Formats: sequence, C-alpha cells, structure tokens
Amino acid sequence: MKVEQISIFIENKSGRLAEITRILGENGINIRALSLADTSDFGILRLIVNDVERANQVLKGKGFTVNKTEVVAVEVPDRPGGLGAILQTLDTESINVEYMYAFVEHCGGNAVIIFRFDETDKAIEVLKVNNFSVLSGERLYSM
Repeated sequence: MKVEQISIFIENKSGRLAEITRILGENGINIRALSLADTSDFGILRLIVNDVERANQVLKGKGFTVNKTEVVAVEVPDRPGGLGAILQTLDTESINVEYMYAFVEHCGGNAVIIFRFDETDKAIEVLKVNNFSVLSGERLYSM
C-alpha cells in the first residue's frame, strides 16, 4: 500500500518549474499530485506521477537531481474533520507525520492525502485497522 513519489531538487529561479513540467508532458507523464517547498536558493518539488520510472529516467537525463520516496495515500471524505480523524488516530499510536499534501478528486467527492511518516509500515497498519482507505499506487497513478 505504499506509493512511490519522486522528489526533484530545483534552483529557485524563473523557468525551472516550467521546464520540468514541459519535460514530463513531452514524455507523456501525467502529474497526479504535487507539492513544492522552497527556500531562497532551491526548492523540492514532490510529485506523484503515472509513470515513476520514466519520470525518474527523463529528468535525470536532463540533469535534474531526482530521488524516489515511499509515501502513503489515504482517501477521506472531503468534509470538515476528515483530516483531523486521521491525525488523531496516528497521534494515539505516536506516529509522526514528516510532511503531507492533499488534493480533491472532484468537487464534493473525496480528498486524497499524501503522507510521509517516520514509521510507514506501522502507519499503514494503524490506518487500515481503523478503517481508513489506504490507496494502492496503481489506483492513485490512474486517478
């Protein structure tokens, strides 16, 4: 139930993000979710894409520093308290969230939250035991 995410280290300058999205688009790679964190000098672009291996290959081929990371995708009803219920459950088991980001499938539907945990396997087990919907990579990549 783990999902592969790619993280791309990019200079914080005009055009770099456009370049990455152009490269991915030209290679038929669809971005399913993203998060961008930055400092004054560089940024980390985290992506869930439909073809992780191909994205990794083409971006490295263009000189980008790319890492693959395992994350967890959880589907939750898009309503007040949905995220809070997940976080409370994780806190009860002392599982730390290193970072997270989310997207909504469609208006009024479900949200998908991407998590990076300090104890990924334990987090997956706790979420499943508590009836949260943990998505497979295949399901997420095809959304």
